[in-house]
Amino acid sequence: MSTAVATPGRIVSAFVPRKRRGAELLLLVLALLIGVGAYALVGLGVNDEIPTDTLEYGGALVVLGVACHVAVRLTAPYADPVLLPAVVALNGLGLAMIRRIDLAELADDPDAKTFATQQLVWATLAVIGFVATLAVIRDHRRLQTYTYTFGLIGIVLLLLPLVPGLGVTINGARIWIRAGGLSFQPGEVAKVCLAIFFAGYLVLKRDALALAGRRFLGIDLPRGRDLGPILVMWLISLGVLVFQRDLGSSLLFFGLFVVLLYVATERPSWLVVGAALFVAGAYLGFLVFSHVQSRVDGWLNPYDDIDRYYQIVQGQYSLAWGGILGRGLGEGTPELTPYAWSDFIGTSLGEELGLTGLMAIIVIYGIIVERGLRTALVCRDSFGKLLAVGLSVALALQIFVVLGGVTRLIPLTGLTTPFLSYGGSSLVANWIMVALVLRVSDHARRPPPDLTPTSANDETAVVKLR
Repeated sequence: MSTAVATPGRIVSAFVPRKRRGAELLLLVLALLIGVGAYALVGLGVNDEIPTDTLEYGGALVVLGVACHVAVRLTAPYADPVLLPAVVALNGLGLAMIRRIDLAELADDPDAKTFATQQLVWATLAVIGFVATLAVIRDHRRLQTYTYTFGLIGIVLLLLPLVPGLGVTINGARIWIRAGGLSFQPGEVAKVCLAIFFAGYLVLKRDALALAGRRFLGIDLPRGRDLGPILVMWLISLGVLVFQRDLGSSLLFFGLFVVLLYVATERPSWLVVGAALFVAGAYLGFLVFSHVQSRVDGWLNPYDDIDRYYQIVQGQYSLAWGGILGRGLGEGTPELTPYAWSDFIGTSLGEELGLTGLMAIIVIYGIIVERGLRTALVCRDSFGKLLAVGLSVALALQIFVVLGGVTRLIPLTGLTTPFLSYGGSSLVANWIMVALVLRVSDHARRPPPDLTPTSANDETAVVKLR
């Protein structure tokens, strides 16, 4: 709907968006049907019967989805109507696949550790974090006040796994902390804090960083004095690679900063500088660090040492066995791949849903990223634009490096697949990211206050056009 304000000699037209909460509810019902239906199909495929706990599982998923919808309806009524249903659909599919792998493990060992119930608990905590974020942060612009505070928190979170007695090494990477019997990956929360910090910092410094230096091959390179921020971020990324042996987070944080720097300054030269630093860092890491060499060797030549790279090889066999249409939920053998419920849940879904199903999941991810970038385009304030871009790009980069790694498009990095993989810290952080994007979206789509004069002498007339 739009309004036209008629004044002597001119007509001003303004678009007033609808809230679209009804559309969100309809899409949410479809998303819940996907999640609950996948859970029922897993039981049919494994045990030839619908699981007896489908009602309880479905009820829990419906309660979580409805709670999110009510929270958005009450606190962000003009937010994007597509984001929440897309996230709920992915979360439901992930829970169903984790349960499917649990059933396979229990068939071999009745005392095997299972993960689906714990993942449902983490999903509940993630939804609580989602609702709390929307309830507490009523205006995203207030976050800009705490720009450097979030930067400090992000750096501290990145350093926590290096603290003796607190950080633990799992699968060769020191990215976890353990306290009270619980493990947590602080880097997942750090990416949210750093996205806020990068957005706030670049809003303040973009004018200086946008100044051009020397021209080379048709590109206006930045001035030497302005290279400090990108060099610092490059060194921090190398530090993550060296001390924590976390290739995925190193790529994520540096790539996020470079993209935001380009968006803030509109200077393609920053992409050139970032790409050059990335290539230099990657080559240096390959020459110096054995764990980087191992990742590259596993990418290029996994079949030369199947025992060493069994996970990668088995993941390839899993995707090949799935083919175009997949074996069907509960009909494959995804449990043969190590960590099929976390790092390699992409190959698990590819085996049982096929290339078609995996592409559909990638399309859903693409929709989430596209809606985040669309939010940035319509946002009226610079901080909101950069924040929406940063959160969307962080999600896109993580999806690319994870799915690219398990399909051998790029070397394996070890990050979790957002909303699908088992992992509490990742799930909570990603749901909070979605809440922040919805908050920016609500502010961007909300109509401006009605400033129509009410004086009897004013000849202004407001005509509503449908």
